[in-house]
Amino acid sequence: MFTRHFAHWPPGRPRTLEVPRETVVHNLEAVAARSPDSVAIDYYGSRMTYAALKREVEAIAGFLQQRCGVRKGDRVLLYLQNSPQFIIGYYGILRADAVVVPVNPMNRTEELRHYVSDSDAAVAIAGHDVVAQLRPVAGLKHILVAVYSDYLTQATDLPVPDFVRASHEDDSWKRAIQAGLAPSPHGAGPEDLSVMPYTSGTTGKPKGCMHTHSSLQATTVPYLQWRGADDHSVVLAALPMFHVTGMQTGMNAPIYLGATIVLLSRWDRDCASMQIQRAKVTNWSAITTMMIDFLSNPRLKEYDLSSLKVLGGGGAAMPEALAKKLEDEIGLAFVEGYGLSETMAPTHINPPHRPKRQCGGIPFYNTDARVVDLQDFHDLAPHEVGEIIVRGPQVFRGYWKQPQATEEAFILHDGERFFRTGDLGYYDEEGYFFITDRLKRMINAAGFKVWPAEVEAMLYAHPAIQEACVVGARDAYRGETVKAYVVLKKDRRDATAEDVVAWAREKMAAFKVPRLIEFVDALPKTATGKILWRELQERENRK
Repeated sequence: MFTRHFAHWPPGRPRTLEVPRETVVHNLEAVAARSPDSVAIDYYGSRMTYAALKREVEAIAGFLQQRCGVRKGDRVLLYLQNSPQFIIGYYGILRADAVVVPVNPMNRTEELRHYVSDSDAAVAIAGHDVVAQLRPVAGLKHILVAVYSDYLTQATDLPVPDFVRASHEDDSWKRAIQAGLAPSPHGAGPEDLSVMPYTSGTTGKPKGCMHTHSSLQATTVPYLQWRGADDHSVVLAALPMFHVTGMQTGMNAPIYLGATIVLLSRWDRDCASMQIQRAKVTNWSAITTMMIDFLSNPRLKEYDLSSLKVLGGGGAAMPEALAKKLEDEIGLAFVEGYGLSETMAPTHINPPHRPKRQCGGIPFYNTDARVVDLQDFHDLAPHEVGEIIVRGPQVFRGYWKQPQATEEAFILHDGERFFRTGDLGYYDEEGYFFITDRLKRMINAAGFKVWPAEVEAMLYAHPAIQEACVVGARDAYRGETVKAYVVLKKDRRDATAEDVVAWAREKMAAFKVPRLIEFVDALPKTATGKILWRELQERENRK
């Protein structure tokens, strides 16, 4: 096992951690029993206690079982913005012994068809703002519609997004809560499936990552304790909870501790600052683009941010200049981590007492990480770049209904099964890991993973496009942005870049939409006709 980093392990922390052999639902039940009147959620100033949260979770679980026919192991789509209903729905699905399939609310109808058909979901919980995208999708028998404004119980001067304040005629969520149906005894165990986030690959079709309660608990239980938190902590949850980082840092870990979740449905730098000040936020996990926007606020000095004790995140390396500005403005180091959907967030985190910048950190609790040669997979020495492979209790069980992809994702190394991250990197003499590149073909646009093959497949449906190749282009704000090289059909040469972008906005999530379009007469290809995407990517990198 890789142990070089133990010399810099956080003081007072055990080097291994025994994770409870209980489901994630037990975390909520334990806190509700211990501290029923503690505030679980602060939603734009409207508060919900842990006792109330548990009651509504059980009501949703009972409704899913008795009225929607949800049985143990069934997959249920969760298609919502950050909201109390996301948290209640998430835990309600788990309490019903079912599997949460969290879906980005930016996804559109065509994308949703795959999630529903591939997961075999017959039931969905959707926000009123996005349910119209879901209704045309075949296969769903029940859709519970959540209206965010139902949970705005107190008047506020906070800048609440319009879609959160909006009303809606569908009150199916409210009726489900009011029905008060009791769920069956909780029958799921630690090795049963719990959450199935989807991640894409070079094949272009998103794949479901099978996580059990055990793999979910492996990063839920230790995460905030590593960062520095307890049951008096107040956590700002601004990262989207459909993504594993927001899911763990902003929901599951705080609930395990019994901390307060200060919830934002949409990122707003002034609202975040106001809530840090009013709710006395102590812990905040963010991504680089969020921090860039936060620090560029000319009103930043008007807010009292002194309650903040822990600041960190991941998704992309924090630039040196920004990290320094953060320390100058707020007085806190930005503690970075590294993980994937397949590992339910962190496999590596920087030790809070000794972080390094632009660094993924050291292997997390119970995690063995290596850097191996790309050809024969032998272990590499410090500063030698290779593929990062990991082994630990947070690693997923495999891809849903994808046995070949699952087999390809793992290797046998030193007699143990390691997950191939597809990321290139190295470790230094002290055992800190640094991410240098991606072996997989992927674009990281402001923390969102965009898979070119998926975008290309959709672009080919455009009536004017003959061929397309998608690459990542440098972007000062987003880190990378999506660019498409496009060959137009001979009879449609009048199409413009604006036409293509407008069409794409109707068909795919906003973060996937190509913001740059370059028309070319032909794409470079191999002798067998395969598009040489690497050549175009390298051309873009030289610009």
